[in-house]
Amino acid sequence: MNQPVPQSIRRTDDGAIEIVWSDTARRTYTPRLLRDACPCANCREQRLEPAAPPPLLLVLRPEEVARLGIIGMNPVGQYAYAIEFTDGHSSGIYTLEYLRELGGSCESASLRIPPATPAEGNFR
Repeated sequence: MNQPVPQSIRRTDDGAIEIVWSDTARRTYTPRLLRDACPCANCREQRLEPAAPPPLLLVLRPEEVARLGIIGMNPVGQYAYAIEFTDGHSSGIYTLEYLRELGGSCESASLRIPPATPAEGNFR
């Protein structure tokens, strides 16, 4: 059986990315979900490290100062997308298979998903 592929990709009003797949599945991916699930080597390694103890002096994290967003999403061949975030991170390559897996966790989160319109996949 063929792996589903994106039929349309668009940015929603709240800054998330919506993908309509060839099997008619519709998934919405928030910037935080995509950033936290970044598949690059550095992010995978950081996720394996034990959590640091809380600092004695409470300091705001970057995501508490500025809202995380997606600057661009560009195809990598015919198998993946590179996503650039407002925090400057852009080294993750999200394969279609991985995006589809992540979409399963979105599906269970009871998100309001507006209708999709065709998009070119480059938000610059």
